[in-house]
Amino acid sequence: MSKNLFVTGTNTEVGKTYVAGLIVKTLHEAGLDVAYYKAAMSGNTRRADGTLIPGDALFVREISGISQSLESMCPYVYEHAVSPHLASRIEGSPVRMDVIKQSFQAVCREHDYVVIEGSGGITCPLSVDEEHIQLEDIVHQFNLPSILVADAGLGTINGVVLTYEYMKQNKMPLKGILFNNFHTGNLMEEDNRLMCEQLTGLSVLSCIGQGDRFLPGLTAEKLSALFA
Repeated sequence: MSKNLFVTGTNTEVGKTYVAGLIVKTLHEAGLDVAYYKAAMSGNTRRADGTLIPGDALFVREISGISQSLESMCPYVYEHAVSPHLASRIEGSPVRMDVIKQSFQAVCREHDYVVIEGSGGITCPLSVDEEHIQLEDIVHQFNLPSILVADAGLGTINGVVLTYEYMKQNKMPLKGILFNNFHTGNLMEEDNRLMCEQLTGLSVLSCIGQGDRFLPGLTAEKLSALFA
């Protein structure tokens, strides 16, 4: 079975998929057998034949160069750009934990490392109707260590500290923080990094600039040590 790492964020649109893709890319280019998984994916477009394109999975595959099938990357793909619990209600395909277990374990059997991306922030609900499933249920179900992606800009201290405290209270171990959209030398963003480290006790593992195709300061060896 694989070693795994969960990628969560302070909010939606902070760059989780981008960072997850760079993690997969770094490990893949180092010759490691790595795969990607996301339980539920919203806001996707359709092909000419009407089938949905799992956009996040496609991005990760293209940026990383892995050959994993899109179908194995995500069991639940929705068109509406809303939380998965609402998208599944609108589209009539509720998320089920047994499906997540089966599909995730199948990926784990085939690969040495699996990067799991969450939907939105850590409190995002995946299902509230037939089953009540939160992202944290997946983290607990598979004993996943996590890293936190945060935008480097204004407001990030609050988002990082609140997410850290919630995850600590609910026994979800965080390995560190990755800042996205970072501008080296920017006074506020440099201070944000220092304050987030001071207030959480976690290290900012990498500060990623716009358009970066690598993770500054993070080698494949350092990345693989985060997995469990």
